[in-house]
Amino acid sequence: MAKRDYLKMTDMTLAEAHRVLRLAARLKEEPKGRRATLLAGRSIAVVLEKASTRTRVSFEVGIAQFGAHPVVLSTQGSQLARGEPIRDTARVLARYCDAIAFRTSSTARLLEMAEATVPVINALSDDGHPVQVLSDIFTIQEALAASGDRSGIAGRRVAFLGDCSSNMARSWLEAAPLFDFHLVLAGPDGYMPPADEVERARATGHVTITNDPREGAASADVVNTDVWASMGQEGEAERRRAAFAGWTVNAGVMKKAASHAIVLHCLPAHRGEEIDDETLEGPRSRVWDQAENRLHVQKALMLWLLGVELA
Repeated sequence: MAKRDYLKMTDMTLAEAHRVLRLAARLKEEPKGRRATLLAGRSIAVVLEKASTRTRVSFEVGIAQFGAHPVVLSTQGSQLARGEPIRDTARVLARYCDAIAFRTSSTARLLEMAEATVPVINALSDDGHPVQVLSDIFTIQEALAASGDRSGIAGRRVAFLGDCSSNMARSWLEAAPLFDFHLVLAGPDGYMPPADEVERARATGHVTITNDPREGAASADVVNTDVWASMGQEGEAERRRAAFAGWTVNAGVMKKAASHAIVLHCLPAHRGEEIDDETLEGPRSRVWDQAENRLHVQKALMLWLLGVELA
């Protein structure tokens, strides 16, 4: 089997994506311990150059639930802190481990890690967060199915409100043409994805850009948001709060969405900024299901990359 990586949404075909999502649904339904020996004897590295709660825990728990050994490394807890080149780290880890999940601020470093001879998963980079968006699509389809609609995400209207230059928005932009849904990116001027990425998505998909939050949410099946200042942007926090004034996802915004619309946020949330308490904790929120689903989708993704089939 040729080595495969998952660095961006387009690293799998639509058929492969649906296969992974079906596998995730199957894994979620199974009792804990059902697959406790599936990856016994294997080791998977989780390399974290950026702080993490959900990414670390979901990967570490998922690896352990398959009976494999998670090897968790931080920058400060490894030779990366002393300047060892990523490509050297990648070559060594590939001798020890069967796969690598890498969370970094640098796409260049991600591509260097992908020189490893084992599968590499982008667990977050500066221009994408594909494991999160794939998990979010799982959550959307799960919510639709729970309401009796099994037609999936294709043709739906998915709105992302806030910092549309973020890694989350950019992965949603890759996902839209792949899954054939209508993506609405709503954010202030100066906070949009690179123009070439927008044009690439529009060439084969349906993408709308707006600078009005209520217009962005209008008739949406899904309203998605994220923090206004991501990790590494703390020095811009005050400027960003001013730029995003009026962009809080709240009852007023949600009134514009479809009556059945759900709310997503990948967390951590700055309550009262990009989303208010009432909406985050309200009946439309699927945020806590969304967080859990990282575990199931990443488990399915690891099996797919390793070429392991379920009996």
